[in-house]
Amino acid sequence: MSDFEISHEESKKKGPEGWWEEKSLAAKILWGIGLGILGLAFIALCGWVVMLLWNWLMPDIFGLKQVNYWQAWGLFILSSLLFKGMGNGGHSPSSEKKRKQKLKNYMHQEQLHKSESAD
Repeated sequence: MSDFEISHEESKKKGPEGWWEEKSLAAKILWGIGLGILGLAFIALCGWVVMLLWNWLMPDIFGLKQVNYWQAWGLFILSSLLFKGMGNGGHSPSSEKKRKQKLKNYMHQEQLHKSESAD
């Protein structure tokens, strides 16, 4: 067996996390820095994409002015606040399900009430 096959067999025994455990501290730090740089690049890309989309669509459709990179970031943040809200507003996914279920029940009861009163 080659060294690669032996190390591959050993990492299989350790499970999916085994490759990370084998890394030295320096390698883990480099991974962290690399992921941090990728994350920052992705964030910067978001602002750039908003700017390009705005400048491509909005001036032609609505006659609005073009925006620069930082104005695009402002629009991105503003739209996030307006359409997503700040956090989840204290609603957990389960409470959201309960709210929707109550609304469905209420609408169903209203339909029944209307059909009974029409008879």
